[in-house]
Amino acid sequence: MPAGRCTARSVAPGCGVSRSTAARRTAGCSPGKEPDVPTDASFTELPDLASRHLGGSVVWANDELFAERENLIRPEAPTFSAESFGHKGKVYDGWETRRRREPGHDEAVVRLGAAGVVYGVVVDTAFFRGNYPPHVSVEATSVEGYPSPEELRQAGWETLVARTEARGDTANLYPVADRRRWTHVRLSIYPDGGVARLRVHGEVLPDPRLLHGTVDLAALENGGTLLACSDAFYSSPVNLIAPGRARIMGEGWENARRRGPGNDFATFRLVAAGELARVEVDTSYFVGNAPGWVKVSAADEAKGDLDDPASWWDAVPRTRVQPDTRHHYLVHDTRPATHVRLDVYPDGGLTRLRVHGTITPDAHAALARRWWAALPAPHRAAIPDQEPSS
Repeated sequence: MPAGRCTARSVAPGCGVSRSTAARRTAGCSPGKEPDVPTDASFTELPDLASRHLGGSVVWANDELFAERENLIRPEAPTFSAESFGHKGKVYDGWETRRRREPGHDEAVVRLGAAGVVYGVVVDTAFFRGNYPPHVSVEATSVEGYPSPEELRQAGWETLVARTEARGDTANLYPVADRRRWTHVRLSIYPDGGVARLRVHGEVLPDPRLLHGTVDLAALENGGTLLACSDAFYSSPVNLIAPGRARIMGEGWENARRRGPGNDFATFRLVAAGELARVEVDTSYFVGNAPGWVKVSAADEAKGDLDDPASWWDAVPRTRVQPDTRHHYLVHDTRPATHVRLDVYPDGGLTRLRVHGTITPDAHAALARRWWAALPAPHRAAIPDQEPSS
């Protein structure tokens, strides 16, 4: 099957790179095979595990006098208004602490929306020019369940980004080499100041204990991944596999109007090989710009070359769709699949794609082994009876 890069004009939820005022770079979702240790901005093409859209939460901060900690994980790019002042001074779109008059530093703890392997961190100080922290560090921990902020303070934290220099009004990019799985991160700023956004880019590595029975095999929160697409002019197809239902058209995938032959498509890797049962194609909010027809194809990379059209079969044959409608299709071909491809004809937008199915026993066992191997030792020790068989 043909592959392509997705280039979007707007930041997609969970897949955007933060921007500074000096360099407002366009961002898209074009994650292919990620490098072992990224040394540039390539990691920003991976999902933002901390994003509020994915379920992230800033569970604690020692200080947020000037601007609330929750702003750190807003999926939107930071904004600024020179005329905006409140009772405590200038209004900033970010997290800002008071001027520190005693030793120490300020911290904020984020529960990742989806636990996973972190490939890089962006500490974006956009619009913080005279009040940014000159140094930052990032730590991570992996814990069972849903600990309170007090319990998290007692957890063992590992360094992802050692204390290092940060610049004001800049998207500061820090690659991460540690390939273990994390559930929380802690941002420290030295000694105080403001940060607009914290992006924690990586690969979702789901808990296999939660993936028994019928699940959404393509869902980002379950480990589904956007591999390629033909076009993402207005917004990225990674939005199709985001959690929940879209609230507006902008939370879906919209490509440019096609003036030539062909059609637009997006290809996804499923969390693991599984037997497909039902597909949902949602065109909600796309009223005059929905596709005329769609097709969903499936393939098993263990059985054939994904670049060979003969390796793909129809999960949902080409069929007409309606605007502003949730469409549900039963899948009758139960061959295990590892990838799906959504074709829209000739172009047009959708808000969600759901691929419901059951992970095969062998694939579930392989996922469990990978998950266990990526857990830090303290987390494994907390669940001694869960070690998967080799």
